[in-house]
Amino acid sequence: MESDLCTTREAAKRLGVSLRTVQLWVESGVLRAWKTAGGHRRILVASVDDILKQRREALGGAEASAAEAQPLTLVVVEDDPDLLKLYRLQVAAWKLPLQLVTATNGFEGLVRIGETQPRMLITDLNMPGMDGFRMIRSLRGSADYKEMDIVAVTALDRAEIADRGGLPEDVKVMTKPVPFSELERLVRARLAA
Repeated sequence: MESDLCTTREAAKRLGVSLRTVQLWVESGVLRAWKTAGGHRRILVASVDDILKQRREALGGAEASAAEAQPLTLVVVEDDPDLLKLYRLQVAAWKLPLQLVTATNGFEGLVRIGETQPRMLITDLNMPGMDGFRMIRSLRGSADYKEMDIVAVTALDRAEIADRGGLPEDVKVMTKPVPFSELERLVRARLAA
C-alpha cells in the first residue's frame, strides 16, 4: 500500500514540476490524493503515472483525425505560471485539434490575440499590468473580435466583478479552481459549431 503512494515532493520530482504545481493539480482533481491527519498530501502513484502517460501521448502527436482537422486557436491568459502549466497539460490531454497560445497578462494577451486571431479566449481577471477586465473591454470594443468566445476564470465573486465595472453579457464567467471538464465541453462545442 505504501509503495502505491508518494509525497508531493516525490510527485513533483517524477513529473518535473514545482511543488506548487502538484498542489494545484491535487486541489483541482488532476492528481488523485488525500491529506493525512497531519495535513500532508499523499498522492496515488497511479495518478502520477497517468499524467506521465498523457504527457508522452501528447508529445507523440495527436490522433490522426485531430491532425487532419483544422485546429481551433485557443488563447489562455493567466499570470500564475503553475496554473498556466496546468492549462497546458489539461488541454493536451483533451486530444483535440487545438493550437494553444498562452500569455501572462492582458497586454501580452492582446498581442497574442492580434497575432493568432483565436476563436476562443480563456482569461483570468486579476493580473498585474493590464488586467482581464480591460483586455476584455478592449476586445469587445473591436468589431474584429465580436465572434470570439470569451471565458473568464476567476476567484472573484459576482459582487466583486460588478464593483470593478462588470463584464459584457456574452462573457461566460467560471470560478476557480479551474473547472477543466466544463472548459473542455465549451471547447468541444465550439469545435462542433
